[in-house]
Amino acid sequence: MKKFILGRFKAICYSITGALHLIKTENAIQAQLFFSLCFVVAGFYFEISKIEWMFQILAIGMILFSEALNTAIEKISDFIHPDYNKKIGLIKDISAGSVFFSVVFGLIVALLIYYPKISLFILF
Repeated sequence: MKKFILGRFKAICYSITGALHLIKTENAIQAQLFFSLCFVVAGFYFEISKIEWMFQILAIGMILFSEALNTAIEKISDFIHPDYNKKIGLIKDISAGSVFFSVVFGLIVALLIYYPKISLFILF
């Protein structure tokens, strides 16, 4: 049991190390975190409901997850084949496409949450 708990603790430490590396070195993650912070501030400002918070947090998590996975795929691709390769390029494009899908659906969630609040705010 002690070995299991120590193993889980080490896994958490590795995860935190990876997340901090992403935050320190990847512009895309930094940009996504900035926009995430903006939406968190907007959530407090517009006093969104618990359900809206849930969907917003899920959308933010989905975007950050897909961005991190895309970065990992790009790093692996560059390691395997550092020079330009058409097939590797397609793999990287497909990986970037997953981020695109996440962002589009995240923006749809944001519109569903904030459009009614902003439109009321503008009317008054």
